[in-house]
Amino acid sequence: MPCKRVNPYLVKIHQRYTASELAARLGLHKNTIRQWQREGLAAVDVGRPALFQGAIVRAFLISRNANRKRPCSPGTLYCLRCREPRRPAMGRADYVELRPGTGNLRALCETCGSIMHRRVRAASLAAVMPFVDVQIRDAPARLVGRDPPSPNCDLERRDAA
Repeated sequence: MPCKRVNPYLVKIHQRYTASELAARLGLHKNTIRQWQREGLAAVDVGRPALFQGAIVRAFLISRNANRKRPCSPGTLYCLRCREPRRPAMGRADYVELRPGTGNLRALCETCGSIMHRRVRAASLAAVMPFVDVQIRDAPARLVGRDPPSPNCDLERRDAA
């Protein structure tokens, strides 16, 4: 199961926390805080209970979240199955404009064959996907009308009773 991405701004930088207090503040288990301590989260001192300075905890979480990002280079889309940026299969991608000026790129992963998506502006399409054949498609039709309400109505039954 993937790790939960924790919001570092829930921690107040001028406050000290015990492992239990920090876990409660972030909505985690206290053993998660102890695991972070083994991974490099520095305590204020070596005494017990271990106290963590809020500024140090916030810096640790920001750097931890930054290391998990996988930015896509030009010509790639992020594949959720492979968990890596991948090139489109056969060098083809579809662009579907959702709003004026922006839309979604859709392509198949060259490694696993799953569908990949990437949000992109129409103006930067050539810079984002160089050397890729991008076909511009029409947006799917939206639902315009509604079905009429069901003729089976409980009001008729109440009036008859």
